[in-house]
Amino acid sequence: MNVESRLYRIGGHPVQVRLESPWTFKVLTDRQLDLVDRLRRGEDIGVESVPADRQEQLSVNESIMGKEAMTREKWDTLDEQERMEYRHALDFLQYAPFEIADGDPVFTFTVHAGVPSWLEETRPAWKLATAVDELPPFYYGYTFEGKTIYEFLPARDVRAGYFVMDEDYKEGHYYPCPRIGGKTTLFQVNTSLMIQYTFATAGLDTLLLHASVTRFEGRGNLFFGVSGTGKSTHSRLWHAFVPGSDLMNDDNPVIRFQDGECLVYGSPWSGKTLCYRNVVAPVNALVRLEQYPENRIQRLEPLQAYASVIAAVSTIRWNHRIMSLLVPTIERVAMTVPCFQLKCRPDEEAVRVCKKTICPSE
Repeated sequence: MNVESRLYRIGGHPVQVRLESPWTFKVLTDRQLDLVDRLRRGEDIGVESVPADRQEQLSVNESIMGKEAMTREKWDTLDEQERMEYRHALDFLQYAPFEIADGDPVFTFTVHAGVPSWLEETRPAWKLATAVDELPPFYYGYTFEGKTIYEFLPARDVRAGYFVMDEDYKEGHYYPCPRIGGKTTLFQVNTSLMIQYTFATAGLDTLLLHASVTRFEGRGNLFFGVSGTGKSTHSRLWHAFVPGSDLMNDDNPVIRFQDGECLVYGSPWSGKTLCYRNVVAPVNALVRLEQYPENRIQRLEPLQAYASVIAAVSTIRWNHRIMSLLVPTIERVAMTVPCFQLKCRPDEEAVRVCKKTICPSE
């Protein structure tokens, strides 16, 4: 069986991705290769954050990234072989800026051709560990003989595939179900890669944080809070009203301590916003957002900061082993990085109030 393999450095950690045939890495256009080269150097190519009230920015960003939807007219011109290749070509454009030539991976992730028989045969013995099933897509996490197994369902009656990690989390395997195409498979692959990254780097002073990161004067400011509080909106307002600020990541940046310094990295995971810049900066501040009729900001005490950060960490709370590895890093962030609570409106004044406090040299 043919296997394609690529290596990426995410948050400073090499990660290997393998695709078994018929799955392949989608070939990038010349325009996209040029964009990737610029993103690899950390350039800002004009992608903006996508708040809930700015959905039109989605298509603008897709155009900037050179993404083109398959049309019915184009599909009708393809023969069966070309259609088969299209269905199995996974678009790893978001990972391309992080690709490296060599390195010792902290984990390997493989997309397989199909579901092995042992998964269905052992299913009655799986132990349910977690479930996210309020809104689609749904997923369920299980444990079985030292393995961690995730089951993904884009709809109640449609199973997309399974993700299986070995006991040490160094080997991950994604098994797509029959007749599931590349777009759905890529969504589950991204989710699985984020999960394995959290598991495999938990003991390496590394966190994935659900936040939007804006860089100003070479330092990263992370805005976070419960869903719908306006992380992307606040970042957009910084870019509108603070000259020299730029977007590093809009959903899942990597925080890592290196040589005693807390750093924030761009990542391939940026939610709806297609921001995939290979950038790193020292962390200036963490800012927890809360919608409020007035603009107020205050610095949080270490215990308050810890509670805020742990709530924002993209983590696996049901796995006590992983949590015990993550907690020291969460504590270190809360103790060493200035953390604030910003109660605010979505307006220019909120940015001025925030900036005056977290960037006191200004």
